[in-house]
Amino acid sequence: MMKEFHCGSLVPGCEWHTRHEEEAEVMRRAVEHMREVHGETIIRESMIEAIRSRIVQQQDAA
Repeated sequence: MMKEFHCGSLVPGCEWHTRHEEEAEVMRRAVEHMREVHGETIIRESMIEAIRSRIVQQQDAA
């Protein structure tokens, strides 16, 4: 199972997304994206929870 995060579910209009087998890697990429693209200099626990709650499970492509 792959885990997937779509930034647009948190930041309306953003088309960026990522997927990986490990939730921790999805989180790392999402936090990096928030810093680099959306200018978030401080990543608070509420932001981590918001990202985590929007990670969805995807079936592996056949």
